[in-house]
Amino acid sequence: MPRTLAAFLALLLVGAGSLRADEAFVTNQAEDDLSVLDLDTGKAVATIPIGGKPAGVAVSADGTRVYVTSPDGRALSIIDAPARKLLHRIPLEGGPLGVAVHPSGSPIYVADWYASRILVVDPEKREVTGSIEVGKSPSGLAVTPDGKLLLSADRESHQVTIVDTAGQKVLETVPVGQRPFGVTIDAKGERAYTANVTSNDVSVIDIAARKVVGTVKVGERPYVVALANGRAFVTDQYAAQVSVFDTTSLQPLGVVPVGEYPEGAQASADGRRVYIVNWASNTVTVIDSETLKVIGEMKTGDGPRAFGLFIRQTEAGSPTP
Repeated sequence: MPRTLAAFLALLLVGAGSLRADEAFVTNQAEDDLSVLDLDTGKAVATIPIGGKPAGVAVSADGTRVYVTSPDGRALSIIDAPARKLLHRIPLEGGPLGVAVHPSGSPIYVADWYASRILVVDPEKREVTGSIEVGKSPSGLAVTPDGKLLLSADRESHQVTIVDTAGQKVLETVPVGQRPFGVTIDAKGERAYTANVTSNDVSVIDIAARKVVGTVKVGERPYVVALANGRAFVTDQYAAQVSVFDTTSLQPLGVVPVGEYPEGAQASADGRRVYIVNWASNTVTVIDSETLKVIGEMKTGDGPRAFGLFIRQTEAGSPTP
C-alpha cells in the first residue's frame, strides 16, 4: 500500500475516534452553569460557566450557537456550540426566561417575564433591536419551521400570542388553559401544544385557524411538551412523571415515571428517544418513544431546567476541535 494512502487512512481512523454524538446543553440553575452531555455515552463532556441562574436555552438550527437566558443576571449568553465556550453575554432588561432562535439563525427572541414583551435580539450586533408587546408573564417561545410565526405562551394571561416575525406584529391571541408555560410546534408547523400548569392539561392549537382544537388532561403541574413518534410527552412536575398521548386521536397512552420535578423535554432528531430534564433530581431521563420505557439516565449539575430546545444535532458527528 502506498505510504500516502496508508497515512490518509490512519488520519481517517484518528478522526473517527474523535467524532461527536448529538449533545444536550442543560442549564443548571443552582450551579450557574451549563452541562454539555454526550447523548451516546450519557456522560458530561463539558461544563460552561454562565451565571445569573440560567434557565432558558435554545440551540440554533445549524447547531453552531446555543443561547441561554439568565433571569437573575438579566442577560443572554451566546455559546459557541462546537467549541463549547462562552462567546458573549448581552445585558437585557427585565426578566429574560424563554428563548427561541429564528430558523435562519437571526434574530433571537427572548421572553421578558416582568414586562409582558418579547425582546428581539441581533446576535451579530449583540443588541436589542425590537420589542413586541404580548400578554402577562410570557414564558415559552417557539418559531414555526418556515420562520414566519412566533408563538408566546403568556402564563398569567392564559393565552398564546401569535406574532408575524417579518413585521414583528401581533396577529392573534388564542385563549388556552390556565397558566401555559411551555409551547411546542410540530415539525409541519401546523399545530402547537401548550402545557397549562394549573389546569393540568394541554391545549392543542390549529395554527392556521388560530384556535384550540383539543384539550388533553394530563398529570399535576405540566410544564413542557415534547413530540416524537406521533405522540406527545408532557412533563408533570408535581407527579414526577411524563404523561403520553396520541397526537392524532388525543387519547392518553400512559405515564412514565421519571425524576423529581421534570421540566425540560425534547426528542431526538429521529424521534426514537425523548430526553426529560429533572430539576430536583439532577438527572436526565431517557425514554424510548415506542415502548414508553425508561432506557437510561444521565447526571447533570445542580438544579437542571433546560427550558427550551436544548439538543444539538451533530449530523452524524463532527471532529472535536
